[in-house]
Amino acid sequence: MYSRITGTGSFLPPKVMTNHDIEKLVDTSHDWIVERSGIHQRHIVEDETVSEMAEKACRLALEMAGKTADDVDLIVFATTTGDLVFPSSASILQEKLGITNESTAFDVQAVCAGFVFALGVADKFIKSGTHKCALVVGAEAMSRIIDWTDRGTCILFADGAGAVLIEADEEPGILSTHLHTDGRYKKLLYVNGGISDERDVYLKGQAYLQMAGNDVFRFAVKTLGRIADETLEANNMQKSDLDWLVPHQANIRIIQATAKKLKMSMDKVVVTVHKHGNTSSASIPLALDEAIRDGRIQRGQTILLEGFGGGFTWGSALIKY
Repeated sequence: MYSRITGTGSFLPPKVMTNHDIEKLVDTSHDWIVERSGIHQRHIVEDETVSEMAEKACRLALEMAGKTADDVDLIVFATTTGDLVFPSSASILQEKLGITNESTAFDVQAVCAGFVFALGVADKFIKSGTHKCALVVGAEAMSRIIDWTDRGTCILFADGAGAVLIEADEEPGILSTHLHTDGRYKKLLYVNGGISDERDVYLKGQAYLQMAGNDVFRFAVKTLGRIADETLEANNMQKSDLDWLVPHQANIRIIQATAKKLKMSMDKVVVTVHKHGNTSSASIPLALDEAIRDGRIQRGQTILLEGFGGGFTWGSALIKY
C-alpha cells in the first residue's frame, strides 16, 4: 500500500506588505532586500488565525480530490505558530471542517521543515494500513513572532497556509521521505521565550525569532544538497530523473545553490519566495499547489520536496505525482 497526493490547496491572507512598506519600519531598502533574499513582498495576517487559514487551504484540497471532510481519517498539522498552546491546531481544524468521526488529528512542530515532517508521518500512517485519507497541512502566522525592528528577520518571514490530501493507493505516489534533526544548533535559529524556559520574556510578549543568518545559510546549503543525494540514492535515481524541485522558500540564494548542486535549471524549480516570503511550514505546500494549479507539474512527473528549519531540522520527500 502506498499514499498518493490527490488534492492540493492554499491560502494567503489578503494584506500584502511590500519591501517599500518595510523601508518605513527599519533601515533597509527594496534593492537590499531583493539582493539578499529575492523577496519583493509578503502576506501578513490581520485577524486570521492559523486554523482559519488552514481550513481554507484544506477545503480547496478536498475539492480538487473530489472528497468531503467526512472522508478524512487523519490530520497532521505542521505549525510553529498554532492558535493556542492547546488544544492542537489540528483538533481545532478538525472541528472547523465539521469532521465528527473521531479520527486522528495532531500537530507536528519542525518549523520550516514541518510540512515535510508531517507528510512523512502521514505517509507512514497510510502505509501501515491504519488510515486511508489524510490531510497534511502547513500553516503559519510567523509575523506574530517577528521583531519588526530587527531588519535581519522582519524582511524575511510571512504568513499563509498550504495543504495536500493524500490517499491510500496501490500505485506508488510518495516514494520516500527522509527526516533529520540536530539539536546542537538550536541557538542559531530559535525563539527566545516560551512556556517553561524564559517564561518572563514570553509573558511580556517579547518572545521573537532570533537567527544567526550567515551560519544558517551555510548549514542550509550544505544540508539540502546532502539530503538530495541521500534521497536519490535511496530510490536508485539520478539527478536527471527529477522533473521538479519544490524547495522551502527561505531565500532565493539557498534555492539557487540547491538547484546548482542538483544540476537543475531554475526553470524546473518552483519559486514563490519573491511574492510569499518565508512562510515556514506553509512554503512548500503553497508552492506545490501553485505549480499544480497553473499546470507546470503534471501527473506522472517526479518531484523532490525539501525543507530546512530551526532545530536544526531538515527533510525531503520524493514524489511521483
